[in-house]
Amino acid sequence: MMKLLQRKKNKAARPDNGGAIVLSIDSSSRGLEFLIELVKKIRPSDAGNIKEAELKFQAMLYQLQQDRSLIFSLRRSLLSQFQHSEILTALTASGIVSSRGFVQELIIKLQHKMLPAFQKPNDFLYVLNRIFYLKTDYKWVGGINKELWKNFFELLGIQINLTDPRLTGQLQQALQILSYRAATTGLEKEIASRLETASNATYPFLEQNRLVSLYLERYSHGQQVGERKLLINNIGEALYNCLQSIQWIKEQRKEHGTSLAQTFLLVRLEQEIERMFIILDVLDSDQQFNTERFIQYFSTVIRNENRKNSLGEFLSDSLGMLAYQIAEHKGRKGEAYISVTRRDYIRLFRSAMGGGLIISFITIFKNLLGKIPVAPFWSGLFYSINYSLGFVLMDQTRTTLATKQPAYTASALAGSLDSSKLKGKPDLHNLAIAVARVA
Repeated sequence: MMKLLQRKKNKAARPDNGGAIVLSIDSSSRGLEFLIELVKKIRPSDAGNIKEAELKFQAMLYQLQQDRSLIFSLRRSLLSQFQHSEILTALTASGIVSSRGFVQELIIKLQHKMLPAFQKPNDFLYVLNRIFYLKTDYKWVGGINKELWKNFFELLGIQINLTDPRLTGQLQQALQILSYRAATTGLEKEIASRLETASNATYPFLEQNRLVSLYLERYSHGQQVGERKLLINNIGEALYNCLQSIQWIKEQRKEHGTSLAQTFLLVRLEQEIERMFIILDVLDSDQQFNTERFIQYFSTVIRNENRKNSLGEFLSDSLGMLAYQIAEHKGRKGEAYISVTRRDYIRLFRSAMGGGLIISFITIFKNLLGKIPVAPFWSGLFYSINYSLGFVLMDQTRTTLATKQPAYTASALAGSLDSSKLKGKPDLHNLAIAVARVA
């Protein structure tokens, strides 16, 4: 299939002991060149041509299945990069929002747009940038069928040597850093204020940090394997509780509104917790690896490295998250304009009559204010006060304005079709029910 791979296959055709050692695990430079050439053979001529990428990927999988020495060489190449590179930055920074606010993150993007951040040759992100050096590589990496990636990693079957103190130390340090960051972010005002009505609201964020610290302390004192697994399971349970708290905040946000700072922090929290799950999956030593979660992480890191300095994508993602939450909040308000039962319809009808009565007086006062001979500034001020007082009165009397029904119900219909609630599939059944109720 590939000249480079075929050449390595021929070199290992007649091993004396039945095994083909093509690359030394101590040769990180040779291993890196091997991986660069391998990805070149998979990379399609056009980054958007996913079919071509999948065909080349399938051909490579077939070659790996037919040639065990090729699998051995590939495995040694990858392990050499893990053992000779610093993976701490890749675990704690790449694919995770690095600042706590929109403005700070935007400033960092602008700085790196003009002067890219320096990466050390022993940084694993430097290795990824060398292998996936085109800025469009993320398109075909993320577009290839996940089952093909799953088959690739399972066929590769890398067993990470957790007895290596350097690798284990980096994993534990990354877990500790992410744990402290998640605990700190969970105590931010924008997060804690939404949970202050719940009992022990910040408990999951602090509890996961306490368990991580206990695990690291016990590990340094020769922790038993059984106790280590128990602590890791407890950490995982605390992280799931953190995700439930985040979901609860999102549900409350529909009632109380949202802010860009809160949306930013919630996204960062979810990213940190998901990254901690990946690290725990390696540290538990149960020889079972969540391949799907790792594939998602792999695709995210490649995309982040290719698009890390893109201002357009950053603005689109950040403002898109805010717009989504605003639409959710407005859609929730629109439910007040939709009746389900006869009693709801009578309530809605009376509420609209009350709003219409208030609006009629607002109109009369507006005509009377127009007869006052004042300067345009004062005339506009009086009109504004009259208008605002009318809506404040409607809010306090719990009446509604019928002319606002189309705008609010449109948001409610859009919310009923929300694809994110069904993992990417439009909720057509819920849409049909919402349309019937509006009608």
